[in-house]
Amino acid sequence: MDFSLTPQQEMLRDTVRKFFQTEVAPIARVCDDEERFPKEMIRKWGELGLIGIRYPEADGGSGFDKLGECLAREEMSRVSQAFASTWSVQAHMGLWPVWRSGTAEQKAKYFAPGLSGEKISCFGLSEPEGGSNIRAMRTRASKVPGGYRISGSKMYITNSPIADFMLLAARTRPELTPEAVSLFIVDLPNPGIVIHKMAKEGIRASETGLIHIDEAFVPDEALLGGREGTYPIILECLSENRVGVAANCVGMAQGALDAAIAYARDREIGGKRIGEYQAIAHKLADMAAQIEAARWLVYYGAWRIEQNTLDAATAAKVKLTASECALHVTEQAIRIHGGAGIMRDHAVGRFHRDAFVYVIGEGTSEIQRNIIARSLKL
Repeated sequence: MDFSLTPQQEMLRDTVRKFFQTEVAPIARVCDDEERFPKEMIRKWGELGLIGIRYPEADGGSGFDKLGECLAREEMSRVSQAFASTWSVQAHMGLWPVWRSGTAEQKAKYFAPGLSGEKISCFGLSEPEGGSNIRAMRTRASKVPGGYRISGSKMYITNSPIADFMLLAARTRPELTPEAVSLFIVDLPNPGIVIHKMAKEGIRASETGLIHIDEAFVPDEALLGGREGTYPIILECLSENRVGVAANCVGMAQGALDAAIAYARDREIGGKRIGEYQAIAHKLADMAAQIEAARWLVYYGAWRIEQNTLDAATAAKVKLTASECALHVTEQAIRIHGGAGIMRDHAVGRFHRDAFVYVIGEGTSEIQRNIIARSLKL
């Protein structure tokens, strides 16, 4: 087994690291405090080819595999998970379905300008009543002459307050079958859609919306791929993203560890740097070991995706391990900082608030354990 990175993967990692350290780190705190995302950042990502990391060069992308994407995600989240979350929706959730199933016209109108950062995307799936449980979806799309009328609501939709278009999931048939759920590409703003920006405790600089949809009309050409029943594309998109989000969690943990090590080297108590005390040194050693274990599990998940062998239980193990690692490591980083850890002058509090999002979002830890337990055939 070869665990080394290719020169191209190392170059990608270093490019993302440099960009986020120089362009994002100086504004991460103020954007978090003000709960706003600078839209011009998405255009910069497009110019660097960062939005297209995962897509083939023939389709306008940068041609990297899933591991390359995970390397990039880790470096982003090492600085700001809010910015990484915005990137994730722009680059994956809001574009992947169009790339996989869109018509030539849809790819030209949405995928290409999405890759360049000219248009901002979002993905409307979760609902107030049923979360991401597709079987509980209440948003309905009714066929009318020339298109569809859509009514319902969506909640916790990242990028929606700043988006130019939305991949919107709606029920096109009453029965609970895969063929009953379809994706639409909806231009924003739309007279029948109202988006309320939500205030959050975590990933605050990533703009999130509550969406009310009242008889919104979309033309026939808005139906993804020109056909109903694109439920399998939603599942594929979510499964891929679960491993990607795990890489984000590793990045948050690493960012918190970096800060804790720097503080332990600098802070002195009783004439000694606190890193010289065994209690602190052991905490840092455990944190480093946990991150390394989670990182290699993420890389394994990325490899499984490339082999087309990723199963639900493996994806759940990857996400559960990495998200719980991020939550634990970021808490320990605060403890190492002591009173300074709850001051906003230090980033560890932000890392911890952001890490909390991912033991809930993208499938709770309890749901991941249920999936894993089912695979054990108890």
